[in-house]
Amino acid sequence: MSTPTAEATVRVAGADAGSVDVPALLELSTPLLGLPGHVRYSLEALDEAGVLFALRSVPADESDAPVRLFVVSPAAHFPDYTPVIDAGALAWDADAEHTAVLAVVHPGQGAQDGPTVNLLAPIVIDTRTGRAAQVVLDGDWPLRAPVG
Repeated sequence: MSTPTAEATVRVAGADAGSVDVPALLELSTPLLGLPGHVRYSLEALDEAGVLFALRSVPADESDAPVRLFVVSPAAHFPDYTPVIDAGALAWDADAEHTAVLAVVHPGQGAQDGPTVNLLAPIVIDTRTGRAAQVVLDGDWPLRAPVG
């Protein structure tokens, strides 16, 4: 897979049947929890609705093994999900109008243990620049909310 250009975007479904264009190349201010050293990712749409995506790390060099995660727009599966994100927790000057939220999917372990979504620690993206951060929210959001 080739790395997207800085100008490439993907469409992400939002709340109230809206959607937003998000840069296809993301730069995290700090690595995702459990994935030290990975801060550049490409975002690839896996459906036309803008709900499911592959988030693939962009290796720093040939010795860096890439990682892939699946992320979703939580608005599609959890319409009541309205996280309050402290702008001070982000490394950029954030505002709600230029922010998108994606949640990491855990695929599950078989038929009886289906996929879940981490609503406690979403990935917040600046839609203007592609800067991103995983933010642990205050409140009672589930770490593994069942999808379905």
